[in-house]
Amino acid sequence: MARKPRFSLPGVPQHVIQRGNNRDPCFFAEDDYHRYLGDLREALDRNDCRLHAFVLMTNHVHMLLTPMSEHGVSHLMQDLGRKYVRYINHTYRRSGTLWEGRYKSSLIDSEAYLLTCMRYIELNPLRANMVTHPGEYRWSSYAANANGRDNPLLSLHPVYRQLGADPAARQHAYRELFRQHMDHTIIHDIREALNQELVLGREDFKIRIEQMTQRQTRPGRLGRSRTIDAEEAVADYYVL
Repeated sequence: MARKPRFSLPGVPQHVIQRGNNRDPCFFAEDDYHRYLGDLREALDRNDCRLHAFVLMTNHVHMLLTPMSEHGVSHLMQDLGRKYVRYINHTYRRSGTLWEGRYKSSLIDSEAYLLTCMRYIELNPLRANMVTHPGEYRWSSYAANANGRDNPLLSLHPVYRQLGADPAARQHAYRELFRQHMDHTIIHDIREALNQELVLGREDFKIRIEQMTQRQTRPGRLGRSRTIDAEEAVADYYVL
């Protein structure tokens, strides 16, 4: 059976998850986290992608990325995967795969869901009962986005920049978002979009993506619609 093609549009964020094979660990020691982040930084530069949020869990990784070219995310994940797997296999004298098949991703409507997706990603350690506050977890972007800790991996998305006129105001507004309860419905929607590799967004956003790609953005039948130009479709979501 042919693989389902992913949605990948320049300038439109993607929520990406990659799990360890059989849900086994993909990080075994502190050095492994450092190595992955170092490899990720190089892969971001080589493949012209912007990283807005991430968390490295024991047996899986979440990232919120914006590719600046059509295949930027897929090339980044291939690049990163090859280097990191070679490192793990050499370090621990193992062989074979580390990851559970190919990564999964969903397209994100940045105006409506970017900040929600960032919260979802950075709250993973809390949901896993590993910490009592996201700031206690070392291997995520929370310290940078919420507290201003320098992290050369990250690029500020325009939606995040709109939280405040200066870094202190943005960070305060971002921290305030974490005081709000994340509804189970939105958690379900985020997970479903990822598992089915569809689109997380408002109806008008999904319609525009369907018009542009002639592909379904949600379960159900894709109706007939006018095809629109790619630049027109993503203009409102482009990251500078």
